[in-house]
Amino acid sequence: MRDDYGVSCKELDAMVEITSADHGVIGSRMTGASFGGCTVHLVHQDAVDALADRIQTKYPPRTGIEPEIYVCIASNGAYTEPANKRTSRPDIMCEVSEK
Repeated sequence: MRDDYGVSCKELDAMVEITSADHGVIGSRMTGASFGGCTVHLVHQDAVDALADRIQTKYPPRTGIEPEIYVCIASNGAYTEPANKRTSRPDIMCEVSEK
């Protein structure tokens, strides 16, 4: 997006450069409508801690910003439950009242 549309900033470019050199990173991209938003990285699970350490070490000297790192795990996404069926979570139950 930086090269095709000119919608990046030095902070996002630095983050992508820092993380792209890591062998555990599958891919990196910016998000957040290019207003100094954030980057998303797909990372092998066994490389997450090393990548976080690398970001914490290399990003602040280049940008003057302390990064916030959120580690997430991909899921199957949204889905519907049949009516009157218990979910796998004990705090949620889907019920439909009959009229």
